[in-house]
Amino acid sequence: MDEEYDVIVLGTGLKECILSGMMSVSGKKVLHIDRNKYYGGDIASITPLEDFFSMYGMKMPEDMFGRGRDWNVDLIPKFLMANGQLVKLLIYTGVTRYLEFKCLEGSYVCKGGKVYKMPADEKEALTTSLMGIFEKRRFRKLMIFIMEFNLEDPKTWHGIDPKQNTAEDLYSKFGVDKNTIDVTGHALALHLNDEYLKQPCLEFILRVKLYQDSIQRYGKSPFLYPLYGLGELPQGFARLSAIYGGTYMLDRPDATVVYEDGKVVGVKAQGETAKCKKVICDPSYSKDKCKHAGKVVRAICILKHPVPNTNDMKSAQIIIPQHQVNRHWDIYISVISHDHMVAAKGFWLAIVSTTVETANPEAELQPGLELLGPIEQKFVSVSDILEPTDDGKDSQIFITKSYDATSHFETTCIDVLETYKRATGEEFDFSKIKIPEEEENN
Repeated sequence: MDEEYDVIVLGTGLKECILSGMMSVSGKKVLHIDRNKYYGGDIASITPLEDFFSMYGMKMPEDMFGRGRDWNVDLIPKFLMANGQLVKLLIYTGVTRYLEFKCLEGSYVCKGGKVYKMPADEKEALTTSLMGIFEKRRFRKLMIFIMEFNLEDPKTWHGIDPKQNTAEDLYSKFGVDKNTIDVTGHALALHLNDEYLKQPCLEFILRVKLYQDSIQRYGKSPFLYPLYGLGELPQGFARLSAIYGGTYMLDRPDATVVYEDGKVVGVKAQGETAKCKKVICDPSYSKDKCKHAGKVVRAICILKHPVPNTNDMKSAQIIIPQHQVNRHWDIYISVISHDHMVAAKGFWLAIVSTTVETANPEAELQPGLELLGPIEQKFVSVSDILEPTDDGKDSQIFITKSYDATSHFETTCIDVLETYKRATGEEFDFSKIKIPEEEENN
């Protein structure tokens, strides 16, 4: 370990593994260290199920959940937008060769305490009971406007200035009601709360366009999920880094950043110090250079049945918009099953999450938990959301953000690209990625 590296990456979460791959592809000599014995960090997939029970200080009941090896339980489950940045990054880097994905069967929204399927095509849009017949017409006009919108062509703006007019202005133009605003803003644009209403509508339009483009790609829903869980994603990017010469070391619980005069000079672990010019890490490795930006509460639930009112689907996303339950933040429900090789046959995993607002986080999940039906086992955790206060310019330590409560990876990709730019001073050049011929043939 007593060598010098261009970059040392601490933590093998998805963000850190993507950044490790990007640095290696850019010709940097990279050492990647994790305190755990497994890849994935906070976004690891835990198997067997006995190990997952142990993480919560529990013993798995015998003969109740099938074979423990049939489970791959994600600590922070998130879906991939089919046409989103992470999927594009996976395709461009060739990491898709190491992974297999399956489309989610449906996307749902909660309105008035009931679960409704988000329309996936024109036929479903006409027959859905989510809206009345006249409201469907107004909603359709809004969707057509967004589909045809082109930032480079003001003729498609139809009197709306996307950088000046707010999302609220856009809704008013089409006369849609409050329920439609709830559905569109939270289940299509995937905004976490209603603060977007007072902001320029361009981001809202682009978010809905991403949803539209993603759903057109596969037809059922806009979301994908990897077979065997999300833990496969960081390992795929770790392999990319290794192809370009990256070195990996797991099970280094004492890994510590070493500074001289406030600037990174290396990382010490197991009595040895590896020198480096810069460090990239998740917030847990440098909490003193982070601020507390809130908390996320998650309940991972094991079910023996599909979630009620989802047409017996084996996988789905359900969003409860904030106004439906008098909150400031939305509640997210991710549903996956043996269909994605993450549970034993006949079982479902339902994960309910939200941003904490009160002193009783678990109670805040109740509206989501009530939609699940009987729960065989529930695992509740509360995690801090940490954000870096040090931009790394002087210290040369570049820290990623904690994972938020959202059920998708778009914010993750934004953080990865921003961190890369802070660390290198330039945008990532995707043309640098050329997979070696022998790897291409595997």
